[in-house]
Amino acid sequence: MADANEERFSGKAEIYQKYRSSYPDDLINYLCTSIGFHKNSVIADIGSGTGIFSRLLLERGCFVHCVEPNDDMRRIAEDDLAGFPNFMSVRASAENTGLPSESVDCITAAQAFHWFDRPAFQPECRRILKKGGKVVLIWNIRNYESAVIKDDYLIRGKYCVDTKGLGENGGPPKDIACFFSGDACVERTFHNDLLIDREAYIGMNLSRSYSPREEQNPEKYREFIKELNGIFDTYQENGLLRFPQFTKSYSGEIDGG
Repeated sequence: MADANEERFSGKAEIYQKYRSSYPDDLINYLCTSIGFHKNSVIADIGSGTGIFSRLLLERGCFVHCVEPNDDMRRIAEDDLAGFPNFMSVRASAENTGLPSESVDCITAAQAFHWFDRPAFQPECRRILKKGGKVVLIWNIRNYESAVIKDDYLIRGKYCVDTKGLGENGGPPKDIACFFSGDACVERTFHNDLLIDREAYIGMNLSRSYSPREEQNPEKYREFIKELNGIFDTYQENGLLRFPQFTKSYSGEIDGG
């Protein structure tokens, strides 16, 4: 039986692929210059979803095992990334990837680590990583000092079907350093503001796991859309909304257990 977290995005894969934000070039350049990613690096992208982050690695020539348990999300990635010869789709969970032991140079998890069973994921990382390999955990995070982000958060909190994935629950854990060897993780921050139109703003919010679904609660869904339109109208300029966010990465090795 599938884990409940694995099914959270069922039925949302297409809107997720269309409206979720990507990751800045500066992050990928950093992975290449400081973490050691290069053409032909073997990467396990865990919780790869529709392949938004995986694509950026494939474009740099990496071999990428896209490990994703959700069928809807994985099929979108398979259709979208089929043209890359270095793309490998893996139907598996973060805690049991099925990849061979000591087979990957690095593990990445973009916008996904908070869904994992951390005590089970850590030994799986040890198992599949080559000696000296690193884990890189990545999130796009809203700038909560911004007025538009504060208002957006209040609306999402008002209408969300649960709080898993909302705000800090959907970002890096406060004790994230404990996941790495000797608490030694390297944290980096990259600018990644969005400039989006009304459709993209509403679509981005609807792609969230906790957002109301029209087929399940039409009234709540309509009210959610109405209030999102109100936020857009308040803050837009010339039909575009600046949505302040940044990207954080945490990288390091995993000890031997």
